[in-house]
Amino acid sequence: MLTDIGEYFVGAYLQLCEECDVVDYNVRPPGGGLDGLSELDVIGFNFKSDTVFLCEVTTHIRGLLYKNNSETVNRIARKHERQQMYAEKYLSNFKSRRYQFGSPVVPRGYITEHLARLEGLELIVNGSYKRRIEELQAKAVKETHDARNPVFRVLQILERMRD
Repeated sequence: MLTDIGEYFVGAYLQLCEECDVVDYNVRPPGGGLDGLSELDVIGFNFKSDTVFLCEVTTHIRGLLYKNNSETVNRIARKHERQQMYAEKYLSNFKSRRYQFGSPVVPRGYITEHLARLEGLELIVNGSYKRRIEELQAKAVKETHDARNPVFRVLQILERMRD
């Protein structure tokens, strides 16, 4: 499965701002079968803090919506359940497990209110998503090393373009 541009943004943030030692994309549970059909978009491992980040990312620039508001919330809730099941089964040795959902454009109201009720899920949507991108942009101004992340490299190039 191809990595989505939004997943690269989240991965860059985990690597450069959360100081994750390893970031992996489109992770499928081992063993195949029906369980192997579902994937986790981005997982970041910070070994110093013994923290794992399990991130689902949806990059709909016209606004997060599947079929209707209720279906949208249900889909994200099911993704969060898969995050928790995966972490319990394969990542229980980490002291801290952080579950996140990121999306740049989420309609305020029903969707944001209901997603905020999902216990243990950090919402990185709208303004908080934008602030993370701005944090990456600020790092791109200062850092010149290749971080092995195509989105961050593009931000670095844009910061150094000349007329």
